[in-house]
Amino acid sequence: MLAQDRGPNSDAIPQSHSREHVSVYTVNSEPLFFQHFDSPFYPTLRLLHKYPYILPKVQVDRGAIRFLLAGAHMMCPGMTSKGGRLPPAEEQVPAEHMVAIHAEGKEHAVGVGITKLSTEDMKKINKGVGVETATYLGDDLWALQTL
Repeated sequence: MLAQDRGPNSDAIPQSHSREHVSVYTVNSEPLFFQHFDSPFYPTLRLLHKYPYILPKVQVDRGAIRFLLAGAHMMCPGMTSKGGRLPPAEEQVPAEHMVAIHAEGKEHAVGVGITKLSTEDMKKINKGVGVETATYLGDDLWALQTL
């Protein structure tokens, strides 16, 4: 259930609220960013598909896709296996950094999340949650086309 708040300035980016404490920011009724409580502003997958280079990329193997599409966080082994991919050494991503989650064999991002470990540590430790999923293909935010 979303309620829209346009505010006094008509040029402002409209903000909508849901009962799950998620704010969705739109331009011309198109959802572009979202925020849960006071978390960072995340781009929607639709925005990320238009501008794929705004976030660093990680890739999970085919075996992790069904878990991601069910809302699970991404485990390190799914990104360090043969079908997974982490950025090269010169492009390491630190812990607590936003990333686009790609899936083996797919062109566009299938999720957005926050790294729980640096990508260097994901390779070294290779266990536990590597990326905490914030949104994924098929979730309620993806289903929301326009407000």
